[in-house]
Amino acid sequence: MLRNQKGFTLVEIAIVLVIIGLLMGGVLKGQTIIKNAKVKRVVKSADEVRAAIYTFYDKYGVYPGDEANTTFPPNDSNNGGANPGNGQINADESDMMFEDLANAGIISGNFDGNGVDSYPKHAFGDSYLVYFVTPAGGKTDHYIRYDNLPPDVCQEIDLKYDDGVWNTGSILASSTYTGTAVTYLYLPL
Repeated sequence: MLRNQKGFTLVEIAIVLVIIGLLMGGVLKGQTIIKNAKVKRVVKSADEVRAAIYTFYDKYGVYPGDEANTTFPPNDSNNGGANPGNGQINADESDMMFEDLANAGIISGNFDGNGVDSYPKHAFGDSYLVYFVTPAGGKTDHYIRYDNLPPDVCQEIDLKYDDGVWNTGSILASSTYTGTAVTYLYLPL
């Protein structure tokens, strides 16, 4: 009678468990690889924005969004914000900055210069922009501000490129690297 019973042997069960473990390990490693790629994309976007802004500045002699002349860049529908031509991309001019860069043919994309919808999205899904600001612990200057990055991502960027402290050095945040989300991460222009 014992010979007619069907079931799995211990070896078969062990093989299945090993396969399941390998699959889970692969999935977890894949998630880490994806996250690391997103972090690198955030840093690369900062480099791209810097290059675009300085290319515009070299070509026109003013920062994008801060120009006081509608003849450049081509097809420009605005002429800066409240203080155009003052050498600063103010908060109201940051809306128009990406539109100016696109109109000048320096970047691609469709930016309308009207608020949060005129900003590109970073790899973690929220906006980033550039403006003249004084972040906590920092000096007043132009910064690239990334909105709503995960705290561990902010800390990783800060550790890799600066001192790893949220309110000192050249990379700054609006709050500590704990909790659920750092509201803003500031990278120097």
